[in-house]
Amino acid sequence: MQESLKDQSLEYHRDPIPGKIALKVTKPCSDQQELSLAYTPGVADPCLAIKDDPETVWSYTAKGNMVAVVSDGTAVLGLGNIGPEAGLPVMEGKAVLFKSFADIDAFPICIKNVLGNDGKTDPAKVITVTEALEPTFGGINLEDIGAPACFEVETRLKQTMGIPVFHDDQHGTAIISLAGVRNALEIVGKKLADVRIVVNGAGAAGIACIEFYISAGARRENVVMCDSRGVIYRGRTEGMTPQKDALAAETSARTLADALVGADVFLGLSIGGAMDKAMVRSMAPGAVILAMANPTPEIYPSDALEAGAAVVGTGRTDFPNQVNNVLGFPGIFRGALDVRATDINEAMKTGAAQALAEIARERVPTDIIPLLTKAYPEDARNGMFDGESPLKPTYVIPKPFDPRVVPRVARRVAQAAMETGVNRVEIPDLDAYEAELLQRLGRNLLG
Repeated sequence: MQESLKDQSLEYHRDPIPGKIALKVTKPCSDQQELSLAYTPGVADPCLAIKDDPETVWSYTAKGNMVAVVSDGTAVLGLGNIGPEAGLPVMEGKAVLFKSFADIDAFPICIKNVLGNDGKTDPAKVITVTEALEPTFGGINLEDIGAPACFEVETRLKQTMGIPVFHDDQHGTAIISLAGVRNALEIVGKKLADVRIVVNGAGAAGIACIEFYISAGARRENVVMCDSRGVIYRGRTEGMTPQKDALAAETSARTLADALVGADVFLGLSIGGAMDKAMVRSMAPGAVILAMANPTPEIYPSDALEAGAAVVGTGRTDFPNQVNNVLGFPGIFRGALDVRATDINEAMKTGAAQALAEIARERVPTDIIPLLTKAYPEDARNGMFDGESPLKPTYVIPKPFDPRVVPRVARRVAQAAMETGVNRVEIPDLDAYEAELLQRLGRNLLG
């Protein structure tokens, strides 16, 4: 009998060593002399050097290549509030992706005793714990912290910490989906500033996505957002938060079906099956649909296309145009760490989205084709990567195993950091930097 996915996953996480990550030392410690350098008495010298000049911590420790993946386990994937211990496999998985895709050493920091009397995350407690990590880590990746606490946590930490802080659940989805929407709108001949956008799902990801789209040129007055109670409209009082208030629309629409009439773009960050063919048919010609609920999308691509959608994406690997956060955070942190950025700001996030959009429009180099063919044989057979510009309705977002992704994202992020002055060091030649990353990271990704 074929082993089930559940059995395979449990075995994968259990054997031969529990978990998915372990410490690897980078310096030898095999004799008396090396022991004296690694620890006492030799270790006193870098300690004193850092005491005299704290900036040398970047030269004498691993801080510059280490990211903490911080979570309280209150909003884990599609599993909800399962707690920090149960969330630990996810945070370990994030560390695996950081290392595999960007050669960044990431460590899971799953924290407890940070809930308030109401059983929900107390932002102040998470902030206090995370701020205390700054001496050890070069960046903070916030993960699976429930809304609305996650907004306050990130905002405050970005103000108080001198290292980049990034809540991937919010901004990763926003960055990658914007790249896909921009390319999709190019295919259908529309502009971001002109289109009507409907968002279903007003959690951390949904709110972050549309706010990022607005910062990129979408018009707030062209946006309608829905939550489990229906349209978020001006004057509504039930279930509102400051983040929802900022997106309340002047509209008579009260349901998702109402809101979708004449809409150009649908962003789904809600629940499976929330959209049907009739809703798609009511949208404007050339409709773009990103149905990102997992594991079941708001509408399956075949149904959306049959109902007239022009471009459809999901959060799943088995359909075209997957919005996968691994396209974002490894390269974003790689670029931020390499310039020792103090923040990941809007310009850096915009640069990451630009990088992803570029790759899907560029001719795939001849030496990259075999790598993509190995990773995505069926897509390659169907001609997905062919042409001077491979951009097409089934390819508006690049693939995670495209070795160009992390180097290009890192380049654009580093460039934006330097242009906005949040860098501590300069990268003088960005072409050489991208090429070196492609050689070091990309070529090894697929073996």
